[in-house]
Amino acid sequence: MHTETHTHTLRPAPSLPPDATTEDTLTAPLTTLTELDDAIERLGVDVPCRSYDPEVFFAESPADVEYAKSLCQTCPLREACLAGAKDRREPWGVWGGELFVQGVVVPKKRPRGRPRKNPVSA
Repeated sequence: MHTETHTHTLRPAPSLPPDATTEDTLTAPLTTLTELDDAIERLGVDVPCRSYDPEVFFAESPADVEYAKSLCQTCPLREACLAGAKDRREPWGVWGGELFVQGVVVPKKRPRGRPRKNPVSA
């Protein structure tokens, strides 16, 4: 069984001012994980990454990754989460409805193994 350990590097970033509105929280990049946690607490509503098994947001199978991305579509913090993940160059996982691999957004999770030499006919 292969187990990977990932750590998140937090870098200082300006946090939202105390008089920030809910709209500011929903759109401003959440550049640290602490800011993301604080924004979730301030909203006081369930968000997918706290309501579903967190493992799904770091899944290996392409189907599970697509499922995680679909869960993010209902999140009120999706845009701020995505912007923060881009700023942090998240090493992997689904953040703000997008898949990150080595700090870059990729459109689809490829299955493990070598790609086919010949295209598959439908």
